[in-house]
Amino acid sequence: MADAVCRLSYSPDPLIESRQYQSHLSFTLLAPHGRDEGEVNRMIAMRAGNKRYKSIEDLPEIIPVFPLSGALLLPGGNMPLNIFEPRYLAMTDHALKNDKLIGMIQPDLASGEGEHGPKLYKTGCIGRLTGFQETGDGRYMINLSGICRFNVIEELPPHSEFRMVQMQANADDLINQEKLEADEKAINRKLLIDTFRRYLDANDMETDWSAVENTDDETLVTALCMMSPYGPAEKQALLEAADLKTRAETLVAITEMALAKGDNTQTHLQ
Repeated sequence: MADAVCRLSYSPDPLIESRQYQSHLSFTLLAPHGRDEGEVNRMIAMRAGNKRYKSIEDLPEIIPVFPLSGALLLPGGNMPLNIFEPRYLAMTDHALKNDKLIGMIQPDLASGEGEHGPKLYKTGCIGRLTGFQETGDGRYMINLSGICRFNVIEELPPHSEFRMVQMQANADDLINQEKLEADEKAINRKLLIDTFRRYLDANDMETDWSAVENTDDETLVTALCMMSPYGPAEKQALLEAADLKTRAETLVAITEMALAKGDNTQTHLQ
């Protein structure tokens, strides 16, 4: 595995639950974050900051969640966030005092309101707080490192002002080395990069191609999916893709649709 990960640079607009999540392409290599090969049965653990998660038993059953439309956190990815709403400041404080975990999940706006606010999609991604800074004006600048996806079992009564869920972590995201290597071998890397290049050309955008070429498949797919400018339904499809190969193929298909329509930032799944 490569010893670097792509960090995505998001728009400076404050991120709030009801505001569309925007991003722009920025390909920057950071310190390691991801899976490390273990010594027993060649199992590998997802590392986030100083913590390694070897199985779902390493994760709690109840976590706070941050509903944010259009936001996509994936296992192995990094998401910087600007926190300023009181309820999410309280959520961050809660996470810091406990296991440093926050579940990123999208509100399912098509399903209307639930008892505790907009209904949520059933699948999100658990992130560990690996970066934290107070800004001096009441805000927090944080970084979440993706660990694994989760499925909501039940939403619980709100803890203070923020939302909590009982969840089941996705054990498939804490996988063995053989499966990871098989997934990476199955990816059509050339098609992925060619499609990415066409998208950038169509939008007069640039990236560091030497960084792209030197990045391993898992990191590349994760970075491109997270920074993609597509809508909530597309982001959810990328999140719920069964494996790395399927996620890469889904991203290529969505991008091909956008290029064919000539509408590169507003493609929506029907």
